[in-house]
Amino acid sequence: MSDQLTLTAETRERAGKGASRELRRNGRVPAVVYGGNEDPLMIHVEEKLLMKQLMTGVFLNSVVMIEVGGKTIRTLPKDVAFHPVKDRPIHADFLRVSKDTKVQVGVPVLFVNEEKSPGLKRGGVLNVVRHELELICEADKIPDDITIDVTGFDVGESIHISHVTLPQGVESAITDRDFTIATIVAPSALKSSDGDTTKDEGEAAEGEA
Repeated sequence: MSDQLTLTAETRERAGKGASRELRRNGRVPAVVYGGNEDPLMIHVEEKLLMKQLMTGVFLNSVVMIEVGGKTIRTLPKDVAFHPVKDRPIHADFLRVSKDTKVQVGVPVLFVNEEKSPGLKRGGVLNVVRHELELICEADKIPDDITIDVTGFDVGESIHISHVTLPQGVESAITDRDFTIATIVAPSALKSSDGDTTKDEGEAAEGEA
């Protein structure tokens, strides 16, 4: 399951660009906690701590416990805005969730057993179409990643969501099609060979006609 992170925050009394700029000058990042049938709560967090958690690579699909005013709020990060030039966080949004709240998150995919793929053993390339899967699950059951076994896949074959076994209680957010996650692409030499073969077959068919 995804990590549970903790952020210490303070409430902010003033909104607006001027107040936000002042917070940022003092090493703080303005943020808001919303949802859960409660009024939005304006807060600010330490920029260094937020950056440290962003660098883990799992921040946006982790439960974040925000400690503010003597209370702890269970949240899920929904968005972090960055400065277009300095690449520093300038605002963050958090959604209140309970343990059994179902949320939609992007979870990274991890491919295993590449040495057992005939296509990859022949020099094929794993062309990843989706590096993340949009999944729906309970807030406290967000997977760290989704493991996909490429055993047996050959050149020209595709891996679809139907090939993936999701953890119990986790389902795909996309349900109207069997979408492609990755394909085994032929190496250049094999493509050239296949192309010649296709050309010969085409010429033979024209001769028969």
